[in-house]
Amino acid sequence: MSELDAVRLNFSPATLHVLNAILAIVMFGVALDLRGEDFRRVVENPKPVLVGLAGHYLVFPAFTFLLVLAIRPAPSIALGMMLVASCPAGNISNFLVHLAKGNTALSVSISSASTVLSVVMTPLVLRFWGSMYAPTRAILREVAVDPLEMFVTIFVLLGLPLTIGVLTARRWPTFAAKARVPLKRFSIGVFALFLLFALVGNWRYFVAFVQRVVFAVFLHNATALTTGYWTAAALGLPERDRRAVSFEVGIQNSGLGLILIFTFFSGLGGMAIVAAWWGIWHIVAGLSLATYWSRRPLRLRVDS
Repeated sequence: MSELDAVRLNFSPATLHVLNAILAIVMFGVALDLRGEDFRRVVENPKPVLVGLAGHYLVFPAFTFLLVLAIRPAPSIALGMMLVASCPAGNISNFLVHLAKGNTALSVSISSASTVLSVVMTPLVLRFWGSMYAPTRAILREVAVDPLEMFVTIFVLLGLPLTIGVLTARRWPTFAAKARVPLKRFSIGVFALFLLFALVGNWRYFVAFVQRVVFAVFLHNATALTTGYWTAAALGLPERDRRAVSFEVGIQNSGLGLILIFTFFSGLGGMAIVAAWWGIWHIVAGLSLATYWSRRPLRLRVDS
């Protein structure tokens, strides 16, 4: 426990800023494929958004708690898992839903709503589930997020590139049609490079704690993707929406998690390694699942 908590990862603020910039580019590329009709359909049918939020902030944290009880990781690792489960959706989820032929407009709506709600829900969910488990209760501290900072994050990473992308597609449709595929390939390439950089920069920690963290994150992320999909299925959502909800629950904003860990938990080793490795692994797992779904036809359902 003491050795693990002494670990400090090579994830500087500058590195997180680079990741944020990459995500903004991804959002712009995704927005080139969106139309106003996509968002109007979501507004007219809010049920899928509510299902996604319930899966994100209710179902997945509860299953995280059950997973912690089952595998009994070190307290700092357990608290890191709970923090990840309380974070809003990561912006790469929109790109993955798009690649997986899911409902991208629904994905954007859920991730936007989850980010806004995270100002209240992240500290609330973390404190509730962290207090339920005795080993994490002793190291749990109060978490608070600056609402203004969160608003700026939403606007810069989601709202601004999304707006620019939609307006670009509307004003210059020929350019948008030509840019979609190259920008998608560029985005995948950039994320692959970031993945390699992050892994190399923290290789010694990965080697030292691989058996204690990687398996837990693997199970945790698999639980997130699975509970998201089957929550949507159980509540009667069609296949495109199920894929969107799966990624909205399974892809978390681990960058925000790292910021909270270094700000409020003094970079607690187990928490930091979980959040950092989650940020790497969910790209691998998400791209793998999205690629698999992109090659499978949608099971269409005729709504009554």
